[in-house]
Amino acid sequence: MKTHSQTPRKPPIVIGDTDYRRLNKLALAAADRLPEICDALLLELERARVASDSSVPEKVVRMGSAVEYKTDAGAQRIVTLVFPEDADISEGKISILTPIGTALLGLSTGQTMGWTARDNSQHKLTVLAVNEDRAEAKASVRPGR
Repeated sequence: MKTHSQTPRKPPIVIGDTDYRRLNKLALAAADRLPEICDALLLELERARVASDSSVPEKVVRMGSAVEYKTDAGAQRIVTLVFPEDADISEGKISILTPIGTALLGLSTGQTMGWTARDNSQHKLTVLAVNEDRAEAKASVRPGR
């Protein structure tokens, strides 16, 4: 008997319209350098429910959010989701153009998402808490981006 492995359904995600526009531009601009990660980001943007910035719930991961998550291996981390130019892993600032960064985008507390590492290994993460630093999020929104 042949068994079929089902791909787990991805959880619904919400993205604010400002993040949506900026991330779409970023993914298209970086597609030549990072095709796989940009394709993954574009797929996430395509499936997201886009809402006005003010109507995105507070416990949703957006650009500038501090996120506490645990991995399927049991590790717990707190990171801030940032644009590539602001990434600094020593400060816990991870780029949206990483597999984990893309996986976290738009998730809310309690949601679990699968993601593929750069070595093609499969992982899952679960969001434990989202702390939106509104001041930092606004500071990371640069005019003309």
